[in-house]
Amino acid sequence: MNTLEKKNGSYILIDCLLQNGTEHIFGYPGGAILPIYDELYYWEKLKLVKHILVRHEQCAAHAADAYSRSSKKVGVCFATSGPGATNLVTGIATAKMDSIPLIIITGQVTRNFLGTDAFQETDIFGITLPIVKHSYVIRDLNLLPDIISEAFFLAKNGRPGPVLIDIPKDVGLEEISYSSYTSKKKSINKNWAKTDYLVKSSKFQKFLNFLSESYQPLLYIGGGVIRSYSINLLGNFAKIFQLPLTSTLMGKGSYNELDHLSLGMLGMHGTASANFAISECDLLIAIGTRFDDRVTGKLEEFAVEAEVVHVDIDPAEISKNRCPQLSFLADSKKFFYEYTKFLRKSLLVENSQTKNWLKRISKWKKSYQPQTISTESTKISAQKLLLFLAKTQRDAVFTTDVGQHQMWSAQLLNSRPNQWVSSSGLGTMGFGVPAAIGSKIINPSKQIICITGDSSIQMNIQELATIYQYKLELFIFILNNNWQGMVRQWQESFYSNRYSNSYMQLGNPSFSEVAKAYGVYAKKIQQLTELNYFLKEKKRGISTLLDINVVDSENCYPMVAPGRSNSQMLGLEKVP
Repeated sequence: MNTLEKKNGSYILIDCLLQNGTEHIFGYPGGAILPIYDELYYWEKLKLVKHILVRHEQCAAHAADAYSRSSKKVGVCFATSGPGATNLVTGIATAKMDSIPLIIITGQVTRNFLGTDAFQETDIFGITLPIVKHSYVIRDLNLLPDIISEAFFLAKNGRPGPVLIDIPKDVGLEEISYSSYTSKKKSINKNWAKTDYLVKSSKFQKFLNFLSESYQPLLYIGGGVIRSYSINLLGNFAKIFQLPLTSTLMGKGSYNELDHLSLGMLGMHGTASANFAISECDLLIAIGTRFDDRVTGKLEEFAVEAEVVHVDIDPAEISKNRCPQLSFLADSKKFFYEYTKFLRKSLLVENSQTKNWLKRISKWKKSYQPQTISTESTKISAQKLLLFLAKTQRDAVFTTDVGQHQMWSAQLLNSRPNQWVSSSGLGTMGFGVPAAIGSKIINPSKQIICITGDSSIQMNIQELATIYQYKLELFIFILNNNWQGMVRQWQESFYSNRYSNSYMQLGNPSFSEVAKAYGVYAKKIQQLTELNYFLKEKKRGISTLLDINVVDSENCYPMVAPGRSNSQMLGLEKVP
C-alpha cells in the first residue's frame, strides 16, 4: 500500500509527467525552472526519463512537436521564465496551426513577485492565449497532479493542440503530502474537448446517395487523418470505393503517394493532376482539413462543380471557409470505421462508374511529370536531387524547413505513411533541424533526412551541437542556392525582378566548416555522382551535413498565383 510522503512540486511534476507516458523531454534550463531541473537530475540518473538539451528554446518546442508528429505520443518541452518562455512562442504557434499535441512547461517567478515586473517575469500565460489550446498558472500545488492529467487529455482529445503550464519557482520547491507512484489519471469530463459523433442513419444514407450519383469523386485529405491515427482506414476506404485522393501539405504521408489512386498534394504548389481534378470533381469528400487559402486559391472558384462533404473534429471549421452540402462532426477514425462498415452493406458505385475519371486522372499524371532544368556543370538541379532521393531513400523519414525546397520536397518525395514532418500552417523557417532531432529521438532505427536551404539552416544552426552531443545519426541536406529562394521567385514573378534583401551569398558561411566546428561530419557536394557515392560509402553512426551547390535560378512550379483558381497554374496548359 502506498504511503503519503512529503514531496516537493518538482518531484510531483516529473512523477505525473511519467505517469502520463512521458519518456523524453526537450528543454533548456534557467533560473526560474532550476528546482524542476534539479529534480530531473535524479530521475535521469535512474534512467526513468531522458532530457534532450537543445541550444535554443524555440527548438525545444519544434523538436517536441516533431517527436509527437512521428509517434502517438504527446511532446513535452521545458523552458525558464522571461526570454526562455517567449523563445517558445514560435514553436507553440507552429504546433497550434498544425494541431500537434504538446505539453509546454515554463518556469515563472515566485508567487509573491507575480505582477511586480520582477527580473525575468513575463506573462507567458497572457502572451500565448491565442496560440494554445488551453493554459494554466499553478498557484496551488495540490492541484498539480490533476492539472497534468487534464493537460494531457486536452492536448490529445478533440482537435489536438499545445497546452501550457506555467509553474512559479516556489511551487517547485513547496512540499505537500503526496502518494508516490500512485496514478493520478482519471476520467476527465471536458465536454468542449470532446466530439459528438453524428452518425445518424439519415446522414449515412445521404452520403451513400452522393457516392452512388458521383462519376468524378475526389478525396481531399488533411492532417486530421494522421492525427487521428486512421491512415490504414483511409487506405481501405479509398481502395474499396476506388476513390482518387489528394492531400494538403499536412495530409502528406497519410497515403502511399506511389499508389495509382494518389494525386499528390494540391494547392498553390500542388501537382497539376490534383489541381485539375479538384476543379472538375463532382463530389469532394474533405476529411480532417480546413480549406485554407494555400489549398483553395480563389475560394469562389474552388471545386465549383462539386457537392462537398466535410468531415472534421472541430466544429469551428465546418462552414468556416466553404459551406458543405453534408457535414460530419467526427474524428476521422470514427468516420472511416462507421461509414465503411455501413456502406459495405449497401450497393455502392460500381468500379465502371468512375473508370473514365480514373483514366483521365492517369493521363494528367503522365502528362505533367516533373520538369527539371539542364544545369551548369558545377551546379545541381534541386529537383533532380530530390528525385534522386525519392528513388534511393524510400524508407527515410523526411523533415523540411520552409521555402522552395519544402515545396519541391512535397511534390517529388513520394511519401508513404509517417515519412513526412514539415511546418505547414505557420510556415516556420528553422523548423527542419530540430524536427529531425525530435524525429530521430522517437525513431532511433530509422533514417532521418532533413531537407533545408541556406537561409533556413541559419535560423537554428546551433542545433548541430545537440546533434553532436547525443550522437544522432541523421542527414542534413542544404540545398544551397545563395538566396531566400521562394522570396526570390515571388520577386521575379510578381515584383518585376526587384530582389529586395533576398540575396544571401555575401553573408553565407562555409556550412561544411561550420558543421565541422560543431563536430558534425560535413562535405560540399557539386555533382549527383558524388552524392550517390557518398550515400553508399557513408559510415554508420555519424551525423552528416551535406552542403549541396544547387542552381540559383530554378523555380518551383506548378504555381497558382494569388487570387487565381487552382486550374490556372503558371506555365501549364491543360491537357483535355
